[in-house]
Amino acid sequence: MTTAGEAFRLSLSAPAPPAGLGMAGQALWWDAKDDWQKAHECAQAQDDAAGAWVHAYLHRKEGDLANAGYWYRRAGKPVAAGSLAAEWDAIVGDLLRDGQADSPAQNSSPSER
Repeated sequence: MTTAGEAFRLSLSAPAPPAGLGMAGQALWWDAKDDWQKAHECAQAQDDAAGAWVHAYLHRKEGDLANAGYWYRRAGKPVAAGSLAAEWDAIVGDLLRDGQADSPAQNSSPSER
């Protein structure tokens, strides 16, 4: 039996994210495909704590720690200290557990990015 996390990882061999994947999940999917820009666009489009956490992770990954800190605060999360891979796994796990990875896309225009 395949877990939700395994299914998410298996979907990375496809040319596009799975249908019905929320914007935060899509952001992590595109990040895993090494498309930071597309991942960032998706994270910006989900204006909630999950979107902010992914947004923080992406800015941490690019080395913009000040901007990442802002987004961790918006997400209500401490600044990550472990590896990027461990944080990616943690976010995917939380999104799948909370049912947000496959929720409908939430489009918004946050004023600060």
